[in-house]
Amino acid sequence: MARQLAEVTGEELLYIPDELRKMKQTATKSEHTATDQVLHYTLKDGERLGFCFPTHGWQPPRIVREFIRRSTFNVQVSTYTYAVTTCGDNMGYAMRILNKQLRSKGLQAQSLFAVLMPESNVCFSFLHLDSKEREREKIAAAHVKVQHICEVVKARQQGVVELIRGAIPFTYTYVIGGFYNKHLIRDDKFWVDDDACIRCGLCQQLCPVDDIILDVQTANSTPAGNNTLTGNNAPAQQKLPPRWKHDGSCTNCLACYHHCPRHAIHWAKMKRGQYLFKDE
Repeated sequence: MARQLAEVTGEELLYIPDELRKMKQTATKSEHTATDQVLHYTLKDGERLGFCFPTHGWQPPRIVREFIRRSTFNVQVSTYTYAVTTCGDNMGYAMRILNKQLRSKGLQAQSLFAVLMPESNVCFSFLHLDSKEREREKIAAAHVKVQHICEVVKARQQGVVELIRGAIPFTYTYVIGGFYNKHLIRDDKFWVDDDACIRCGLCQQLCPVDDIILDVQTANSTPAGNNTLTGNNAPAQQKLPPRWKHDGSCTNCLACYHHCPRHAIHWAKMKRGQYLFKDE
C-alpha cells in the first residue's frame, strides 16, 4: 500500500524501522545515546507527508509512535498530510491517538483512511484468523480501496475521513487496546518448537526492531580446552533456534510468527494458524 502511494505520487518511500536504525547507528558513532537522537525531515514545497501503518490492538504500533516522538518535521504551507491504517475488523480510535501525537509536532492529518485486511492477531482468545474465502474477499476489496485512496491522495483532497471505528471504538482502543498495548506487547510469550524449526533465519531478517538472535553453538569434538584445530578436525558449528532479547523492543507485529515457513514459532498457549499476504 505504501509502495503504491509512493509510485502514484512520485514521492520518496521511507521505512520506519530503517529510519530508526539509522538513528541508532548514528548514536553508536557519537557520544550520544540512542535516546538523545532525533530524526529531522524537511519537506519540499508541494510534497506530501503520509503515514501508513497497521493497527496494533486498536492503536498505532509502538514503533510508529516512537518514530513520531523522535522526529521533527519542517513542513511547508503546501504540505499535504494524510494517514492510512490497515486493520483486521476495525481500528477503533487509532487515528485519534495518531493525530494527537502529530499535533504535538505541529502536524495535522488532513485526510484519514482505514483499509480492511485479513485478521492476523493471534494474541487474544476471542480473535480468530479469517477463513480463506473471507481472506480473498477482504483482499479483493482492499485492492479497490487502495486504488481509491491513491486517487484521493494524488488529488490532495482534504477532509476525507474513511475509517472503520467499530461499534464501541472507545472500549476497543482505550480499554481492550489499552490492556493489550500495556501487557501483551512483549516477546517473552514467543516460543519455538525446536523440532520444527529449520534454523533458516527468516524471522531474524524480518524483525523490524532487531529483537531476534540466532546463536551458533560450537560442538567441541576435540579434547577439552582445545578448539584450535582446523580443517576436518575443526569444531562443528550448529545453528540454534531463534531467541528474543527481552529488552522491551518488541512491537508485537507477529512477522516472525506468520512468516515462519514451518510454523515453528508460537505465541503463548494460543493454537492459531498463520496468515501471510500474497498479492496474486
